[in-house]
Amino acid sequence: MNFFSLNKEAANTSFKDAVIRGLAPDRGLYFPESITPLPDDFFKNIDKLSHSEIAFEAIKQFVSPEIPEAELKTIVEETLSFDFPVVELNKNISFLELFHGPTMAFKDVGARFMARCLGHFSKQNAKQDVTVLVATSGDTGGAVANGFLGVEGVKVVILYPSGKVSDIQEKQLTTLKKNITALEVDGTFDDCQDMVKKAFLDAELTDHIKLTSANSINVARWLPQLFYFMFAYKQLHNKYDNLVFSVPSGNFGNVCAGMMAQQLGLPIKHFIASNNENNVVTRYLESEHYDVKPSIQTISNAMDVGNPSNFVRIQEIYKNDFKTLKENLSSYSFTDKETKVAMKEIYNDYSYIADPHGAVGYLGAKNYVETHPDAHCVCLETAHPTKFLDVVGEVIPENIALPPQIVAVMDKKKKSIEISTYSDLKTYLLNR
Repeated sequence: MNFFSLNKEAANTSFKDAVIRGLAPDRGLYFPESITPLPDDFFKNIDKLSHSEIAFEAIKQFVSPEIPEAELKTIVEETLSFDFPVVELNKNISFLELFHGPTMAFKDVGARFMARCLGHFSKQNAKQDVTVLVATSGDTGGAVANGFLGVEGVKVVILYPSGKVSDIQEKQLTTLKKNITALEVDGTFDDCQDMVKKAFLDAELTDHIKLTSANSINVARWLPQLFYFMFAYKQLHNKYDNLVFSVPSGNFGNVCAGMMAQQLGLPIKHFIASNNENNVVTRYLESEHYDVKPSIQTISNAMDVGNPSNFVRIQEIYKNDFKTLKENLSSYSFTDKETKVAMKEIYNDYSYIADPHGAVGYLGAKNYVETHPDAHCVCLETAHPTKFLDVVGEVIPENIALPPQIVAVMDKKKKSIEISTYSDLKTYLLNR
């Protein structure tokens, strides 16, 4: 499989080169040249397949022939070493729990898959280390740090906005050491992301350092997220005919991956992008005017993105046709106050504790079913509530037991390097 740049001004390249580059030379995101739907029998017989078998069949066309099938099966099995349960609240709404991995966030799957792909490629080229440069608004940093920890030939540099991630999120990305370095940025997530993108286009850096990114701009981080939607379909398709997914959306990689599952033949007709007050896509679907604004800090911080990188991939999937896009995607935006009310409602009505991101997904689903009562909305619960104890503890009158993954990092000492500008980042990368 080859990949092309969505800016259409760079040469097409292989999966391996797309993973190692992260971003195309023309600053475009990579996208597969073709998408071959899976046979109908795959979905008819999905109940008989394990998660690893489903994932292998779904992803193999995108990574062949760079990763042999035997190696890919091992990568998939190691990536999916935890569960993805569905919790049904009522006849219209369920939660798909994506927080049972090592850092208790949905990004564990993409980070673990990419780390293993990059580890495979680094064995083939041991002459030069690869530096993974990644910006995080919260959960990406911890997932990437954990996924790449100790991977030979790979160094990881994580940029995160100072004071704008939760305490647990910060501990997960600043305490692992070894081949992991955290840079604490005086700014927003958008500032971090802009620095990362600028680094890829800086010849003074790229001539000396082999850079790649582990944000969802990287195809190996983004594509495995399509697995979730197939796992949910497997669990629910015999019970509900009209499945819809409500996805808490920041950089839009997750909902975009769901749309890739749709392109592979998964019989899902609609998606909901549930936004906090960083709502560029909600406004776009209302006006057809894409107006980027600086990100706003909210209690659902992993979605605090003012310029979603992956939206251009969504436009490519639907051939830049606004009418087709609206047929497949709805979007709603909610305030922090509404999010907290939703968290209380979910707890009081269903005895379920949702994190702020899952609560935004729930609100999107609730809005949608008001006008689509025959739909069953699967909300992606993207992180464990204990990762946001300051918010959850304020809203929910219950002491939540801390999972071992959280306990393991709470008393560790943070280690980060403070930076303010791109020049600071460049100096660090050249001199480390």
